[in-house]
Amino acid sequence: MEEAASYFRIGEGKLRKLVSDNPNAEYLLWNGNRVQIKRTRFEKFIDTLSAI
Repeated sequence: MEEAASYFRIGEGKLRKLVSDNPNAEYLLWNGNRVQIKRTRFEKFIDTLSAI
């Protein structure tokens, strides 16, 4: 989460909220209880938003 927040310049809290609101999103990869973000798919998702 820290690395993704830094890479995408999104606050960690906001990123955690996006994950908790969309636990089955295509840009997430779950490794047990740990979540990883698929960069290219998350970038496409962000491109569709007007604001985060």
